[in-house]
Amino acid sequence: MQICLACNRSQPEINRFCIQCGRQLDGSSDRSPASRPSRTSPPDQLNLTVLYGMVAALILAGLFPPWETPPTQAPEFLGLSFILSPPASEAIVSRMLLTIELVTIAIAGMYGAFLFRKK
Repeated sequence: MQICLACNRSQPEINRFCIQCGRQLDGSSDRSPASRPSRTSPPDQLNLTVLYGMVAALILAGLFPPWETPPTQAPEFLGLSFILSPPASEAIVSRMLLTIELVTIAIAGMYGAFLFRKK
């Protein structure tokens, strides 16, 4: 058993701090565990430049969607054109390809912002 020098309470040998007053039991320091300085590093911040690039790519993907032939014709990818001027008459925006494109850009942007985060 060891005795706390501050409150004279008896403590088991395994304890490093007094249960009653919180002071260190080995007598080398007067600090309690709560008053110890934290040694954690500041949190990393995501790279905003990469995030802004991701937003710009998402906007461009919305302005230049993937087009495909109408359901009455054989499936064919018509390419990327401006949303107001389809590449062929009665062409439709491929929602599946657009969804895949947007999700891929978003995941790549978030991964890139994390990978190139500022420390």
